[in-house]
Amino acid sequence: MHNILISADSRFPVSRPKIKSALEAVLHAQKITSPVEVSVLICGTRKSKELAQKYLSDPNPHNVLSFVMQDENEPRTKDVNSYSPVAANGSLVLGDIIICYPIAQTEANRDNMMVDDKINELASHGLAHLLGEHHE
Repeated sequence: MHNILISADSRFPVSRPKIKSALEAVLHAQKITSPVEVSVLICGTRKSKELAQKYLSDPNPHNVLSFVMQDENEPRTKDVNSYSPVAANGSLVLGDIIICYPIAQTEANRDNMMVDDKINELASHGLAHLLGEHHE
């Protein structure tokens, strides 16, 4: 059983069950059967900008940020069993996904899609990064 923790300010209306379902689908597609833990935070522009500045030296907010929970001295592999952090319940802790709701809302409007669908897309993208998939 996967443990997907979702936190959002009440002013950001999101469907937690839909986010969980989207992330479960990614884990299933990647054939990850061992229990994992992922945290998702839905935040505002200020928090996204603060995190981007602090961890990426980028002064701009991002639509999605991913922070992997792995010993920085370990080589990055796609094998989630190589992750070092283990939660109290025995799940492997993959990391955190931070989604900026205002940016997601703007992108959803631009792409003519529902905000919940854009949030799910960004959450899935963030999880792919936690699992080792990267792009330029």
